[in-house]
Amino acid sequence: MILLPAIDLYEKKVVRLTRGDYAQMTVYNDDPVAQAKLFQDAGAQWLHTVDLEGAKDGSTPNYSVIEAICKDTNLKVEIGGGIRSLDTIQKYLDAGVERVILGTKAVTDPAFLEESLDKFGSHIAVGVDIKDGKIAIKGWLETAQDSVEDFFTKLCKLGVSTVICTDVSKDGMLAGTNVDLYRQLSQKFSLDLIASGGVSSQEDLTRLKELGLYGAILGKALYTGALDLKTALKEMEG
Repeated sequence: MILLPAIDLYEKKVVRLTRGDYAQMTVYNDDPVAQAKLFQDAGAQWLHTVDLEGAKDGSTPNYSVIEAICKDTNLKVEIGGGIRSLDTIQKYLDAGVERVILGTKAVTDPAFLEESLDKFGSHIAVGVDIKDGKIAIKGWLETAQDSVEDFFTKLCKLGVSTVICTDVSKDGMLAGTNVDLYRQLSQKFSLDLIASGGVSSQEDLTRLKELGLYGAILGKALYTGALDLKTALKEMEG
């Protein structure tokens, strides 16, 4: 199971939200590139990034930060947050990004998702954010009509290979991850599933690995010291 330390970007700083609430934001580092290098030095091979401003309005205000991380590290970078055009996907891939995550647009515009998959293949991942049993969109401010199961079925039919699934209620809470959710999804659907939200202990990681998950994203637990990345990488990827 791969581990992806997370850098959430707001105004070109490393921040974390609590349960997706922009009013509950903590700044952890003013230098995202330096933070990415710390993760690389600990042994990480992947980096999960989110443009929180982009998630709200579909812009790319933190593009230069992503570009710098790709240039100054050897990390495989995935980026999500407000990516709503083929041009934006191409722009990120040209900067050196390995995987682009489509969230709101993948839910609200299936034709766009299909076109993106046709053009960019495995460089496209889909972010499915679940809030109170429903799919959350637009920076977790609204919910979609499709049930979680129906949407995952559609993703499999379209040929999506990688899904980042976040339980919004767990995100940033350090209260453990939703193992039952990931068990159900991994049993029903043949996907590279990445767990996100609430991963806060070695026990969480062990339980997710036992499910056969492809990966897990580590956020607040790293910044607060609840998890040590170097130790976690040795145990999970060894």
